[in-house]
Amino acid sequence: MSDETDNALLTRYRAGDQQAFADLVVRYQRALYNAALWIVRNAEDARDVTQEVFLKVAVRLEEYDARYKFFSWIYRIAVNESLNLLRRNGHVEALDEEDELPAGESANPEWQLGEAQKSGRIRQALMSLSANDRIVLMMRHFSELSYEEIASILELNEKTVKSRLHEARQRLRELLQDLRTN
Repeated sequence: MSDETDNALLTRYRAGDQQAFADLVVRYQRALYNAALWIVRNAEDARDVTQEVFLKVAVRLEEYDARYKFFSWIYRIAVNESLNLLRRNGHVEALDEEDELPAGESANPEWQLGEAQKSGRIRQALMSLSANDRIVLMMRHFSELSYEEIASILELNEKTVKSRLHEARQRLRELLQDLRTN
């Protein structure tokens, strides 16, 4: 992947360089896929959303305002596409209850089983939250975005983002009370 800035890649793409767009896809597809997956809760749907985002970027690139971060613009498209898919599907989503064992050759089997159960329980609690709660938690803790970036993407002020994040954390804490006693 190139070290060029997003704006340099966009300039090259606008001039007809298809490789520049491919570089942008490589740079951002994982982050967009992960964002979509946390919202739609289905790997195939998340792949579809990610692909749709890049199609929209290619078609609507002239709508991008270079005064803002390119990543914030495409991330917002990914969030909107994910929420639109949820609306189209009527919010009917099954929870994935399979637990995966964490990697770690030195850990004993009892510890691995306990950690896998705890991880599955946390994932289940996260997925039971509303899409809005999952979005702010995912953006802050998994994508490691700043409050300012989240506010820009969600088109909210920073105080609202902080408030939503606080409330989402509280709801998650309530769902996971049983883990705190173990």
